[in-house]
Amino acid sequence: MIRLVIVDDDAMVRTGLRLILGGEPDLDLVGEAGDGRQAMGVIADLRPDVVLMDIRMPGQDGLTTTELLLARPDPPRILVLTTFDADDLVLRALRLGAGGFLLKDTPPPKMIEAIRAVARGEPVLSPSVTHQVIAAATGGYEPRSPQARRELDRLTEREREVAIEVARGSSNAEIAVRLHMSVATVKANVTRIFAKLGTDNRVHVAMRVRDAGLL
Repeated sequence: MIRLVIVDDDAMVRTGLRLILGGEPDLDLVGEAGDGRQAMGVIADLRPDVVLMDIRMPGQDGLTTTELLLARPDPPRILVLTTFDADDLVLRALRLGAGGFLLKDTPPPKMIEAIRAVARGEPVLSPSVTHQVIAAATGGYEPRSPQARRELDRLTEREREVAIEVARGSSNAEIAVRLHMSVATVKANVTRIFAKLGTDNRVHVAMRVRDAGLL
């Protein structure tokens, strides 16, 4: 059972999410909050596995809340929900270590699938905006950075191929098909890539791949 908390200042959004998620047998919506400050207490009390986090909220916004939550021991996974596909605040949240982000108009089956993936430790991006987000997130970096190339040199040839597919926004299943591997083998490669690059976030892998000039 995946324990969830919704953080959004719009009561209608929270109601809609309850309706979308309420019928799933493996999702347990244990609480919600209308702003970041309230969320800190709710999450401390309920200890959810995944938090659906709105970024733009009055008072303590979702970015500040994400940063504070991820600084705690054993933090929940953060899945950012937004109406903007290249919002600077969303990109900053990803850099802080948020598990991914989805547009609020993501179809319910895709949203449910994304929550399950994030709970498994597989960060996700909304498929419709993956390339825009990665491009914007890496826009401030020096292209073909020597540091990024040195980091990518730690990977084997196969791991590098997987890393490039990750940077393209491919899911593990899509990588398996394109590179003629099993999904389990892809997951093992992604785990090794994370370890070698010192991250647990697919977006950070994408940043390094782009900075190294491999995409």
